[in-house]
Amino acid sequence: MNSISLKRAFEALGQMDDILILAHANPDGDAVGSMFALYLALRGMGKRVRCEIRDVPENLRFIVREEAFADFPPRYIVTVDTGDKKLLNASFTDKYGDHVALNIDHHGTNGFFADETLVDPTAAAACEVLFDLFTFAGIEITKEIAICLYVGISTDTGCFRYANTTAKTLRAAACLLETGIDNGAVNTDIFETKTPQFVAFERAAMNALRLCLGGKCAVLRIPQQMYKDAGIKEADTQGVNGLPRMIAGVYAGVTVKERENGVYHASVRTKEPINAAAICEKFGGGGHKYAAGCELGKDGEAAEAQLVAAVEEALKAAGLLNG
Repeated sequence: MNSISLKRAFEALGQMDDILILAHANPDGDAVGSMFALYLALRGMGKRVRCEIRDVPENLRFIVREEAFADFPPRYIVTVDTGDKKLLNASFTDKYGDHVALNIDHHGTNGFFADETLVDPTAAAACEVLFDLFTFAGIEITKEIAICLYVGISTDTGCFRYANTTAKTLRAAACLLETGIDNGAVNTDIFETKTPQFVAFERAAMNALRLCLGGKCAVLRIPQQMYKDAGIKEADTQGVNGLPRMIAGVYAGVTVKERENGVYHASVRTKEPINAAAICEKFGGGGHKYAAGCELGKDGEAAEAQLVAAVEEALKAAGLLNG
């Protein structure tokens, strides 16, 4: 299946009303930013629209619009930053079903589960896709919308450090800054501020991290007890996913987190030439070339072993590991 055009996406939104916006479970900056940027834009178009989201990280709550949670029965569901419908919060799909009218995304592994899908795998974030859509449609990007879009783009690019940052991404960010948003304050809140609880958690995580496959893979397994011991929620620990990849010589960093339901979720972060999405697709997951995820059941030890075996295979195929 192919992505629809920006023109068609705008036409589709123009035909809708009584819209519910959803994003993937365990939302990150791009999920939260794209949700509320789209909410504000649709409100500006005179639409009745609302959002449902849970477990927003504390450092992202400043862009959450409380008025967006007004209750009414939706006629259309629109999803953002979601490559597969199984990533939606189960409580939402139990309530509304999993029929999605429009999905706006940037994942190359998108499953095209909606009636119509606007996806641009070259975009650094779903918020960049929305920036393109709003610009094409002549929708005014207010300061309030701009800060939401900036949060999504900056978090999905690691504050513009990751390889997915393109010249086009930087031009979009520049346009957003021209609205007057305080990017310095946003960056400080998101990237440079840690609670004492997160520091305690990060210390425990670093102590649990181990190297394998000749130092080319770093693995971190996080049981629920680690969150409890530090007095922190999983939603506030997303930054830890990138820690294993930061070690010199590591080509693949694997973080295996136990969710509250006992299921282990893996986040894989890689460096050239290892493809994180290709690794996670083997387990029914997906994502981007250097950042992807998947679920691996309730046996943490087995989940870790499965991922390490897949990384080993990728390292051998790339000529980075003998045997």
